[in-house]
Amino acid sequence: MFRVIETGLARTPNAPLNGTVQAGPYLLSTHIPKDPQTAEVLLGDMQAQARRTLANVKQSVEAAGGTIADVTQVIVFIINASDFLAFNEVYREFFTEPFPSRSTVVVKELLVPGMLIECVVHAYLG
Repeated sequence: MFRVIETGLARTPNAPLNGTVQAGPYLLSTHIPKDPQTAEVLLGDMQAQARRTLANVKQSVEAAGGTIADVTQVIVFIINASDFLAFNEVYREFFTEPFPSRSTVVVKELLVPGMLIECVVHAYLG
């Protein structure tokens, strides 16, 4: 079973992608700091962008019938290694023990100028 999850988050027009999909009990979702109402990317410091991104993650998991506690893996792409600790502070607002598996990758740039973070999450809803 493969289905697109309608998350209530604004979609990118004409982009050949879906932000959140479910395949059986597995949820796969990718998020940026996009305002769910306006579809505009929130620019600003890492904590503001991380908070918006993780709120979008939470919203998408809940739209599929799960909770943030169902997230099993988070892959984080950040622009600046110096933002790692700031991201961790916000991450702890959303995730508690036992934490999901996580990888953090520092990249040269992301798609939107000024965007500091992108997250890919996997959740188990079985």
